[in-house]
Amino acid sequence: MTSPRVSVVMPVYNVETYVAEAIDSVLAQGFRDFELIIVDDGGSDGSMAICRGYADPRIRIVTQANRGLAGARNTGIAHSRGDYVALLDSDDRWLPEKLALHVIHLDNAPAIGVSYAPSRFIDEAGQSMRIVQRPKLAGVTPRDIFCRNPVGNGSAPVLRRSALDTVIFPHPDEPSRMCWFDESLRQSEDIEMWLRLALVGKVAFEGIAPVLTEYRVGSGGLSAQIPRQFETWRGVADRVAGYAPAFAAANVARARAYQLRYLARRAIQLGDGAMALTLLRQAAASNMRALVEEPVKSLTTLGAALVGKALGRQRFARLAGRAAGGRLVA
Repeated sequence: MTSPRVSVVMPVYNVETYVAEAIDSVLAQGFRDFELIIVDDGGSDGSMAICRGYADPRIRIVTQANRGLAGARNTGIAHSRGDYVALLDSDDRWLPEKLALHVIHLDNAPAIGVSYAPSRFIDEAGQSMRIVQRPKLAGVTPRDIFCRNPVGNGSAPVLRRSALDTVIFPHPDEPSRMCWFDESLRQSEDIEMWLRLALVGKVAFEGIAPVLTEYRVGSGGLSAQIPRQFETWRGVADRVAGYAPAFAAANVARARAYQLRYLARRAIQLGDGAMALTLLRQAAASNMRALVEEPVKSLTTLGAALVGKALGRQRFARLAGRAAGGRLVA
């Protein structure tokens, strides 16, 4: 068989509400030379019945026992045949021109290993919100990735397969299984991978300007997940200190402050002003410079957190949802 130019890797685990939207957004791409590798990660709902209902010959389904998102991505990458690998989480969507624009970018910029683009947030109902991730697109350094994660989310990048293979490693418990993402991480596996690509693989990152990904956010217990997400981020920082100790020592405090402010903004989206204030205090204690570097965003976050604490969780959640243009409910 002729290998496709792009391999799209999409893990699936209990997402029957959204998975058809994700698949449809891939099949609607103007660029047609791709394969869609759907990795069945051992879920229990009707997701895979929906996936198997598609007859497009470009779709391949790989089934495994549950390994989590990192493990499912690794399985998909291992089965990929394309020069480029595009990642799509099964609750997100792409705009129709996404693959075409990234292929043009990578074809014409051989020094770039990871191409990405801004993302628009959508709510649980799939409605566009007023939140757009507009990251740094050029001159991206490892410090930018650690502190600000310009890639933004796991459905944004298209990666050169040769770049991915600069950081391939055997699974510590299954030496015959090759990994790209760290399967011991259940959150923050994206940022760890981007950092390892930049620091160990010396891979260059560059973005393109159009908004090309629709990234779904929802209530889904996020407030309860925020402390776990921060603990996982601390684990990422520890890993970075292991393979790039000088880099970690110079940047971890600043990166921690940015991460805490990011989590504060996520708490605000869910209407939890009290948690947001706690996270902002921790950010200031870690590194004030990070907050001063972007004063408008920091002050806006502080103001919203204060209002949220004053109004109470339920009232502020409704207000935050309307302000974001979505239907988030705490």
